[in-house]
Amino acid sequence: MTLPIINAPEYKLRVPSTDEELTYRPFLVKEEKLLLIAQETGTEDATYRAIKNIIENCCHGKVELDKLPLFDMEYIFLNIRAKSVGEVATLKITCPDDKETTVDIEVDLTKVQVQMDETHDARIQISEKPNIGVLMSYPSIDTLGHSMDSKKKDADRLFEMIASSLYQIWHDEETFDAMDYTLKEKMTFLESLSHQQFEKVQKFFETMPSLKHDIEVTNPKTNVTSTVTLQGMNDFF
Repeated sequence: MTLPIINAPEYKLRVPSTDEELTYRPFLVKEEKLLLIAQETGTEDATYRAIKNIIENCCHGKVELDKLPLFDMEYIFLNIRAKSVGEVATLKITCPDDKETTVDIEVDLTKVQVQMDETHDARIQISEKPNIGVLMSYPSIDTLGHSMDSKKKDADRLFEMIASSLYQIWHDEETFDAMDYTLKEKMTFLESLSHQQFEKVQKFFETMPSLKHDIEVTNPKTNVTSTVTLQGMNDFF
């Protein structure tokens, strides 16, 4: 006689970048164990790899995570986590007015959405004369993986992530597909930009879609109420 297997319930959500419907289930103990092991390891790479495995399992292998933007991946995992552990998460928030008092705030994870800045644009005009510009792609777990080496300096990791996110580069009437060039060649292109030109590229990352949610926090010592913006998956755990 075999032991009974409990069937997990299934839920649906829409992927922010494509609006496609996705079916998923809560993570089970076997998947939660992956996350706990990753947290014990203490590296960003281990955590993201565990999240990737959990999403693949809970979405029945129907998500191409290596191509999915990170904000989609984070949104999917947040919803899986909400149905697995609880839709309300208790977060410890530091009050902005004195920057030292912490309070516990409950956040309904089902109300957290991916938001986009109105100024965001993936097409960036680097210079008018000559006519040079770039078309960017959103970082994925695969993109991030290339820049997660803890031995590298933060600046090197940033440049590698940006270089890996280049999709196309144009110069007047000529267009270059970034995938046809090595990481070193793309890094050389970025390093040739002026400070002002590089800031235009950085703005793409600063304004790209992200998990974002505003909460009200009242400091019990000063009685001052402030608005705190939670942004990115790490802020919700």
